[in-house]
Amino acid sequence: MSSGYKLDKILFNPQILPLTKLNKILSNYNFNGQIIELNNSVYSKIAYREKTEGIIGIANWKTHTLNYIKLSNVPILLIAENIEKPGNIGAMIRTVDAAGIDAFIIANPITDIYNPNIIRSSVGGIFSTQIAISTTQKIIEWLRNKNITLYTATLQNSFPYYKINFREPVAIAVGNEAKGIDKSFRKAAKKNIIIPMHGKLDSLNVSISAAIIIFEAIRQRKLQ
Repeated sequence: MSSGYKLDKILFNPQILPLTKLNKILSNYNFNGQIIELNNSVYSKIAYREKTEGIIGIANWKTHTLNYIKLSNVPILLIAENIEKPGNIGAMIRTVDAAGIDAFIIANPITDIYNPNIIRSSVGGIFSTQIAISTTQKIIEWLRNKNITLYTATLQNSFPYYKINFREPVAIAVGNEAKGIDKSFRKAAKKNIIIPMHGKLDSLNVSISAAIIIFEAIRQRKLQ
């Protein structure tokens, strides 16, 4: 609610969350929807996990289009293309929040943005982060119109990430761990970038890779 989501209904279990505590929580917000009390049997069938706070909100989702993104003067964006694991998406949302960058863009999504595992792994960051969902081609066109330079994380024809100038308006795109990033992104990018591996393995988890590159961009800007 503090992130601008409108709740239509609140369902609660008074044995977990007493009505007095619920009213105290809601007193901080302008909530005028319906409040429904549930017994243990009904609540346990609706709740996603066994350990729960005793409250469930039914909310209207936001419009996650590119045109709704508000950009800073020198934006940094993270783009995730065709990511299959909800946990990775949630982890990247946490990185976007932690780094304080402009927005998270999902290209060609495989899973629903409001998948329970995305919500849980984002630790609620999904509600406070600017998120847009679109196709690869529309994202590329939007970046060009906004004069934002695209860099893609990929193995092909790549430069070490720490040699890239991230001080200009930039978007960093990461792709599916099994298939890599779409060739349209690679073709549209100013440069392809890579995180050099010094051990026996040849790759990192996609959310970890995104975090390393994003925080390198933040580091460079703090040195200006």
